[in-house]
Amino acid sequence: MKRIALSVMLCMAACLAANAQPDRQKGDPKLSELYTPVAPVVKPGKTAADAPSDATVLFDGTSLKAWETESGANPAWTLADNAMTVKPSAGGIRTKQAFGSCQLHVEWRAPAVVKGEGQGRGNSGIIFMGRYELQVLDNYNNTTYSNGQAASIYKQHIPLANACRPPGEWQTYDVIFTAPEFYEDGRVKNAARFTVFHNGVLVQNNVTAWGNVQYIGIPEYVKHPEKLPLLLQDHGDLVSFRNIWVREL
Repeated sequence: MKRIALSVMLCMAACLAANAQPDRQKGDPKLSELYTPVAPVVKPGKTAADAPSDATVLFDGTSLKAWETESGANPAWTLADNAMTVKPSAGGIRTKQAFGSCQLHVEWRAPAVVKGEGQGRGNSGIIFMGRYELQVLDNYNNTTYSNGQAASIYKQHIPLANACRPPGEWQTYDVIFTAPEFYEDGRVKNAARFTVFHNGVLVQNNVTAWGNVQYIGIPEYVKHPEKLPLLLQDHGDLVSFRNIWVREL
């Protein structure tokens, strides 16, 4: 009986509290309408892969003028068929322009002729600010460590799905990258974050990077400028890239 009485009392209290609340659906609707600021007009591309009107096109298939080697020289990567392909041992290439938080679209392709396995098959990487790596790897029927497979934040975050297409087919990454922020003394104010779609599949959902990419050891943050170049990695495999554009956020 005591339990029943308590339940009745709680129900009555909830009803009284609800009745005491003001009716939030009454009044002038204009009080919750905003007309400024006005969102800027951005003309989208004809397809989801096409660069919108406010994007910076980093590679349109015709030249490598937006890129340089890590030492500042002209890239030696192969340019053919509207794509650029890693030239093994030539080294990675980076954008001449520096970027911080951004939206990136990039298409990549592992070699159609399969050679090697694990990390030795279609390996490259997209390294934001030269420090935070989104892995490129042929993981179609190819097993490796989970935090090093395609679309992983290398050795940090395992992708939510393996969305790889077969070798030789073009694949797409669409990335929202939030650059880290630092206090003057070097402490991290806000860590770097990634949201990644691989071939239209969500594979990284606003994950926090633990620090600079590390092949061996624990990632850590080291204070750096607000904007730095994007880097495409030479890992010795003939990985190709095309249709690369970026929107600064």
